[in-house]
Amino acid sequence: MHRSMDLRRTLISKPTLFFPSITRPLTCVTSTAQQHHQHQHQHQHQQQQLQPPPLQHQNQPQPSDQSSIYWVTSILSNPFLDSSKCKELIPHLSPHQFDGLFFAIRSNVNPKTALNFFYFASETFEFRFTVRSYCILIRLLIISNLVAPARLLLIRLIDRKLPVLFANSENQHIEIAITMSALNAASEMVVGVRTFDLLVHVYCTQFKNVGFSYAVDVFRLLASKGMFPSLKTCNFLLSSLVKVNELQKSYELFEIIRRGVAPDVYLFTTAINAFCKGGRVEDAISLFLKMEELGISPNVVTYNNLIHGLCKSGDLDKAFHFKERMIANCVDPSLITYSVLINGLIKLEKFDDANCVLKEMSAKGFVPNEVVYNTLIDGYCKIGNISNALKVRDDMLSKGINPTSVTFNSLVRGFCNIGEMEQAEYLLQEMLSSGLTINMGLFTSVIHWLCMNSRFNSALQFVREMLLRNLRPNDGLLTTLVGGLCKKGKHSEAIDLWFRLLEKGFAANTVTSNVLIHGLCEEGNMQEAVRLLIEMLKRGLVLDTITYNTLISGFCREGKVEEGYKLREEMVKRGINPDIFTYNSLIHGLCDMGKMDEAVRLWNECKSNGLVPNVHTYGVMIDGYCKAEKIAEGEKVFNALVAQKLELNSVVYNTLIRAYCKNGNMMEAFRLCDDMRSKGISPTVSTYSSLIHGMCNIGRVEDAKHFLDEMRMEGLLPNVVCYTALIGGYCKLGQMDIAQSVLQEMSSHDIHPNKITYTVMIDGYCKSGNRKEADKLLNEMIENGIIPDAVTYNALTNGFCKEGKVGEAFKVGDCMLNRGVALDEITYTTLVHGSSCRRLQIKNDP
Repeated sequence: MHRSMDLRRTLISKPTLFFPSITRPLTCVTSTAQQHHQHQHQHQHQQQQLQPPPLQHQNQPQPSDQSSIYWVTSILSNPFLDSSKCKELIPHLSPHQFDGLFFAIRSNVNPKTALNFFYFASETFEFRFTVRSYCILIRLLIISNLVAPARLLLIRLIDRKLPVLFANSENQHIEIAITMSALNAASEMVVGVRTFDLLVHVYCTQFKNVGFSYAVDVFRLLASKGMFPSLKTCNFLLSSLVKVNELQKSYELFEIIRRGVAPDVYLFTTAINAFCKGGRVEDAISLFLKMEELGISPNVVTYNNLIHGLCKSGDLDKAFHFKERMIANCVDPSLITYSVLINGLIKLEKFDDANCVLKEMSAKGFVPNEVVYNTLIDGYCKIGNISNALKVRDDMLSKGINPTSVTFNSLVRGFCNIGEMEQAEYLLQEMLSSGLTINMGLFTSVIHWLCMNSRFNSALQFVREMLLRNLRPNDGLLTTLVGGLCKKGKHSEAIDLWFRLLEKGFAANTVTSNVLIHGLCEEGNMQEAVRLLIEMLKRGLVLDTITYNTLISGFCREGKVEEGYKLREEMVKRGINPDIFTYNSLIHGLCDMGKMDEAVRLWNECKSNGLVPNVHTYGVMIDGYCKAEKIAEGEKVFNALVAQKLELNSVVYNTLIRAYCKNGNMMEAFRLCDDMRSKGISPTVSTYSSLIHGMCNIGRVEDAKHFLDEMRMEGLLPNVVCYTALIGGYCKLGQMDIAQSVLQEMSSHDIHPNKITYTVMIDGYCKSGNRKEADKLLNEMIENGIIPDAVTYNALTNGFCKEGKVGEAFKVGDCMLNRGVALDEITYTTLVHGSSCRRLQIKNDP
């Protein structure tokens, strides 16, 4: 070919003058109409300039300037590109002018030189070649078997990586296809087919997001002109559409192909697969029969596709019919054939039939692969037959086939389904140690089970493994885990998890963050809670009313109401309006500090802001007045609450009952208790503990004891507070034997004494002069892991001093210091008083 091109080049005389008729340099002109106007007075003796060629059926142009065509030819026909000549030529050409010249001399062009010229002009001068110029060049490259450069040039043309003059900016793929088809002369059909092959391949492989649609558009256009790519490319396009589930397009395309190309076994097989994937099994069968009518013998893949489709649709009888048909037609079933049939049977839970197929498969010399084994294992796991699933797994191992991620995922899911979570956890650990891929759902199931069983350390370990694999646990799971860690006192682990999520780009949502902040506030770790808030603000994470309310409540519980007010101001600045819970927390904080006037002012502000106090707000105010020993004011708030017709609860009643019991007004306490019952609110354990305590305080201990029986009749179990109040009543009366029997009764109900119980008993024994029993209880208390406090030790100190054993009392003081218990004012007063009494006693002794 190169020799013929060289021969043609010798027939063209080399020009000796560079554009002699041009008197001044020209710039690159994109509008030929404007160029015609500018040079009309210079070229009146020549023909009119070439007009932009239409996309279809351009006749060979008649160049007006013979030196121009010679000049372009001299550059593009040489084996090497002369860049200096290019620099002289390009500024004098328009895209359409060059297009006409290039079309005229295309048979004399060196494709490599032309390619270099195109790139040089595009990069150096940003010269915008026409679509036809590029298409001519691509064809020339294909003719010269320079397919790789042709492919790259086509990709850059489609991707607009080159300056190009498109007539239609919206349907560029259609314009390229039309231009390619217009260049396809009858004598060059082979080149046309190769060009169309390249065009379809490039769209399918390089532009997958839109490429398949464009490829189909191009295919339809070419087919409408009676032009088709090769059968191989038709197969490629059809199979590509089927792979990406563009099934409707594949059906349409197959019908187009059938009208212009004689389908082979591969094309029919792909079309049958498409129909089966789309659930059109009857159409697939019809096509199979048509294929046989045309004398095209189906191959093993054809049969497998059809059998697979029938199995998916649940028609196992027809599937086995075609399996027998393939054997009758001397087509041997393959491993895939048996695998598909086994899978179909397993889905219908026909395990016996599946095992028969497995035996037949083995008899034919096929060794089951991991797909077959995994199908059986998954089937058994889904019906809860884990024992058979494990037997298959063991058989798999005996054949030297290692279980895969699919195997383990099925087994773990199976154990989860039957509630054997320990086994699921064990297998999950085994998967992790083997480096296998783990299904997201399995992680979630096992972690959730661990959280529900309070195994938060194991749950946290699996969550960390998820994060290492860039898997994000769902928000509900994270909230459960963080909340559980906080309840178990593992706040540092919860904080570490929160920051790990942040670092991985999996920031916890607002609910999870709020749960963590709540846990920290409950622990009293306000410093960490605030640090978390600052980090959330810094990272732009969403904060809500709950976030701020949780922090405000935490600060108020610690008595730092001013910090609570600051947070309220900040939430307002951020456009988050305080709600009734915000005010309740602040009012509660003020009430706890005894600042009732400020609490009332905040109460009034709350109402003036349009917020309606709820029963909790009233309860907080009642509790505040009661703690400040202003029960009458508390009663007024209670009456206002009743007038508002808000739904009352036991907490509000218990607050007032406790206050009346404390100051000995048992009549009012019982009146409220009756009122409580009349409104359908049952007394609680707290109600009875207050009544027991109140009755004991006025010396009516036996009456108080009857409340224990009344509680049990109402289905309430007396707690340590109730028993301790009763024990305290007997101790005050000096009835230590009865107090001891109540303590034993309490233990018989599996209610363990607490620090207050022991302290009350020790104090009672000390006051009654039975220091031996007091010492015995102190030792029992320590053995049971209950650390005595200053109140407990003060009871002993006071007992020793009353007996005149001041030295022993000072030993108790030393014991307190050794145990890290600080001596308080009562301790010092007791010791000083005891020492003074002892000195006075010595002085008065004869």
